[in-house]
Amino acid sequence: MRARLPLRVMRAAAFSAVCVMLAALGHLAAGGSGPAPWAMATGTSAVTVLAVLLAGRERSTATISVGLSAMQLFLHELFAYGDPSGIALTAHPHGQGLGEGLGMLIAHLTATLVTGWWLARGEAALWALLRAAGRRLGALLLLLPSPTAPAPPARAAGAADVPAPARSPLRHTVSRRGPPLPAV
Repeated sequence: MRARLPLRVMRAAAFSAVCVMLAALGHLAAGGSGPAPWAMATGTSAVTVLAVLLAGRERSTATISVGLSAMQLFLHELFAYGDPSGIALTAHPHGQGLGEGLGMLIAHLTATLVTGWWLARGEAALWALLRAAGRRLGALLLLLPSPTAPAPPARAAGAADVPAPARSPLRHTVSRRGPPLPAV
């Protein structure tokens, strides 16, 4: 099943919002002063455009996690570069470069993997819902009369209506009417 543009944009918006907010909150929690507004706008735009391009079909957990990791690396560097303190790409406001801080790298990977798993579960649920809705819609369309189907035969004028046979009671019904039995 392929996704049309409205569904692609909706999925890309969810992915980019989670991705950019994760990077911004991680940057802020690590001691940064928060990303500059232009860095947030640039990062959000770049992630959204890339996500719209890749949102054409259902993605696996591994694909989502790898994409999220790459975007986190991009956003981490962008936010460090856009830090109001004016520090260059390799010297981050929290004191260490990306490759120098093992703790920061572990924190980024852990947050990215947990978020990737969470997004993948949402992706799987969305596609399962769309497939179920498609099946129900297909079954509903089969019940509708076809515009090319022949019309039912017209009844002759003055023909007597034959009553439908009376329905017999259900075979497996049990009738237990009466007062309750005394307790023994």
